[in-house]
Formats: sequence, C-alpha cells, structure tokens
Amino acid sequence: MPSPVVSLDPRRPASQHPNASLPPLVGRDVPPVRRVPMALARRFFQICTTATAEALTGRGLTPLQYAVLAYLIGEPDIDQSGLAARLGIDRNTTSVLVDELEAKGLLTRRVNGADRRARLLRLTARGQKLHTRVQPLTFAGQQGILSVLASDEREILLDLLVRLIEGNRILARPGSGRRKRGSRQSPSDKT
Repeated sequence: MPSPVVSLDPRRPASQHPNASLPPLVGRDVPPVRRVPMALARRFFQICTTATAEALTGRGLTPLQYAVLAYLIGEPDIDQSGLAARLGIDRNTTSVLVDELEAKGLLTRRVNGADRRARLLRLTARGQKLHTRVQPLTFAGQQGILSVLASDEREILLDLLVRLIEGNRILARPGSGRRKRGSRQSPSDKT
C-alpha cells in the first residue's frame, strides 16, 4: 500500500509535488528509518534543506547563503566569528560565504573599530530586498514540512529540538566527524 505524499508547498497539491511519483521510503524491500537521533536528524536535515532549496530556486542563493541573510537581517554588524557560531560552521566556510555574498552585492563588511582583526557584516539595501522577497517562500517551505503535525505538536517538536540543541551545546562543533584531509585511502593504497 503506497504511503501518502505530503506536498512541501501548501499551495501545490501533493499529486503535483516533484516527488509524488517516487515510491514510499518505507516498504517491504526497504528497511524503515532507524529510530536513533543521528539517522533521524540526518533525514530531517535533508528534508529541511530540500524545502529551502526549492523555495530559493531561481533566486541565486543556496540554503546556507540564505541563512547568512537571515542572521544579518536580525543582527546587523555581527562579526564573522559570531556568524560562524550561529550557523554552526567553521570560520573558513563562513569567510567563503561572506566573499560570495559580498561579490553579489548583498552584504558589506568593515573593520571593527574595537578589534581591528574582526570584520562586521551588514546587508546592503539589495540584500535586504532579496531577503524580504524570499523569506515568505522559505517560511512557507518550512511550515510545509511541519504541516504533517497538528499545531500543538509543531510547537512541542520545536521546543524539544531547542532543548536538545541547548542541552548538548558542547557537542556542536563545526566539522565534527569529518575525515581529516588526506585520510581517505586511495584504491592504489589497498594492495
């Protein structure tokens, strides 16, 4: 028996969703998603990223670039290190994102007068306008994900996720679990 398909876009019927013709994730030949935090979090992350990417289609932004705009709308003049911490990514990746968005004319950075090594970030008028245009689309995509839950369940889920993240803050380290550079064994090394 096929599982129901839920549309990520509340304005689009589930039958018109791009994944409507795909087989269900759980079937006789496919094991169910494991009920462990890592497996569930990974799948939830994929779903959230896809919903955001779909909302941003044709806007010239990746989900992570949009996240930078969203943080800067709420916290103008945050420094790059603070932005990296909020995004949960390393400072090098943050620098690359800032370079890309600055090249697109969406943000500016200036030297912090209190700490000459730090760069303060702020959206340009163009960046603010773009955020204003795409924010309702990304919000609708995220709400579409939650639409399979009752209203009170949505709030409970979000409250529990915040509590888990805050309670395990010490484990939130960018790049954790990645292989170190050069650690991947090449096929020729296996002999």
